[in-house]
Amino acid sequence: MSRIGKVPIVIPEGIKVTLEDRRVTVEGPKGSLGHELPEGMSLEIDDSHVLVKRATDSKRGKSLHGLTRTLLANSVTGVTEGFKKTLQIVGTGYRAEMVGEVLSVEVQLSHKVVFSLPEGITVAVGSPKGTKPPTQDIIISGIDKQLVGDVAAKIRSVRPPEPYKGKGIRYAGEVVRHKAGKTVGA
Repeated sequence: MSRIGKVPIVIPEGIKVTLEDRRVTVEGPKGSLGHELPEGMSLEIDDSHVLVKRATDSKRGKSLHGLTRTLLANSVTGVTEGFKKTLQIVGTGYRAEMVGEVLSVEVQLSHKVVFSLPEGITVAVGSPKGTKPPTQDIIISGIDKQLVGDVAAKIRSVRPPEPYKGKGIRYAGEVVRHKAGKTVGA
């Protein structure tokens, strides 16, 4: 059995997990998420636990077993606590601001980069910090872990951190390896 797939998912109070046909719906205080159950997978829903079972021991069945369990566990976590990712904009003249439901990012391109946010995603932009170099935080939050990660990756891809001065958009806690600049030959 899959080490991840055989672990039961604990359902906290106030969370409702339902299965109709092959569609699993998880409802909680922050909203509801749905997930399509793959062929060969089945669920045992108890009052306080959900257990994912697989029909075959094929390689595909084993990999889907762990994946299905993880996706359902992320859905339960999402509707109870939610997920968040923090990005940092580092560099002089680099800034971001929310204009209504749109995120506007300036990172020394010829234009502002504008992101319209998908439904279920909220973004909070912190005030710029006067550190050396200046930084600013962007906090992306939502109940769907995959959607939060996708939005964060799209924003980061506008200007990934460069290796010489470290300027750009990075994840909070990301380590940017610096390169030595060019040296003058003797």
